[in-house]
Amino acid sequence: MRMLKALAVTRVQSADGFGDSLSWQRVRAIFMARNREFYRDTAGLIWNILMPVLMIVAFAFIFGSSGKPLLKVGLLAGGASTATTTAASSPLDGLSEIAALQLIPIDNRDVGIAKVARHQLDLLLELPDATRYWVNPESANGEIAERLLLGSAARAQQPPAASLERHTAPGEALSYADWAVPGVLAMNLMFSSLWGVGWVVVRYRKNGVLRRLKATPLTAFEFLAAQILSRLLVVMASSLAVYAGAAVLLDFPMRGSYLALALLYIAGGLCMISVGLIIASRLRTEELADGLLNVLSWPMLLLSGVWFSMEGTSSAAQALAHLMPLRYLVQGARAVMIDGAGLLEILPQVALLLAIAVALTAVAARLFRWE
Repeated sequence: MRMLKALAVTRVQSADGFGDSLSWQRVRAIFMARNREFYRDTAGLIWNILMPVLMIVAFAFIFGSSGKPLLKVGLLAGGASTATTTAASSPLDGLSEIAALQLIPIDNRDVGIAKVARHQLDLLLELPDATRYWVNPESANGEIAERLLLGSAARAQQPPAASLERHTAPGEALSYADWAVPGVLAMNLMFSSLWGVGWVVVRYRKNGVLRRLKATPLTAFEFLAAQILSRLLVVMASSLAVYAGAAVLLDFPMRGSYLALALLYIAGGLCMISVGLIIASRLRTEELADGLLNVLSWPMLLLSGVWFSMEGTSSAAQALAHLMPLRYLVQGARAVMIDGAGLLEILPQVALLLAIAVALTAVAARLFRWE
């Protein structure tokens, strides 16, 4: 066993009475042995890289059509409630009667204008009086939504259509693939982190490897630290390969800082690895570990905005979404890649992911059992 052979060279160093202290030599020995084990499994490595790229291409093919079944109009919250806005004198009253038009509440003006510029909203209408609006002059759907608004205002006569205050938010359309890439990169990182640590460590325990390692000077924290560093190296290399492959295939936007994006994914990788360590700390069978990892991963996929926006979902779903670590990784990645955010803008997400990683790693080290 490579791990045992690697640790044999460090055994003598523990005889001086410091066997229980942290030894980076032992961490390095486990780290190198785990890396060699992973890279020998070439089929698994290739699959980890190709699967997310294939999923991006598939979803872009399915959802990439420019035709939309609904016009989307954002309602920017103002000083009065929506109920006041929908009075008979408001042009919004006529819009609300159109079944093919979706009204979406927007809390932040800058966010709403950015969505109009990216063609994610066809029109942004400011409440409470609905006399100021933003439209993208390059959007065909925006032109239709604007004509519907002007027609509704003309019928309401209060205010007349001529008094509507028009603002433009020009910009190129954001395709579904452009929007999905940050989430797919985060999804790839999550799966690789969870199964690459959680499932592997349980397999070591079942096969008796951990029982043998227990007889060495290696401590539980050193073993876990080596697993964290090894898996982080793998997931970052895999994410870089997926990013490069997706960039060649899809030409998605990258408007922010590469440094900010790298730090965000490092923090996200540490967070997801620590979640896997919690699963791996005591379990004895791969089947149970696989089931629990699925129980953790699928809710994160559904509620973190990987494949679809959580806007318009139920309040319960949105409340649960705030408990998902993956949400903050996806949120930060989209802010960097699509909105051009820098490190300061995503610092809250980075700090939160690192805090979760530290807390869960400490818990995993406390719960860890060799047998």
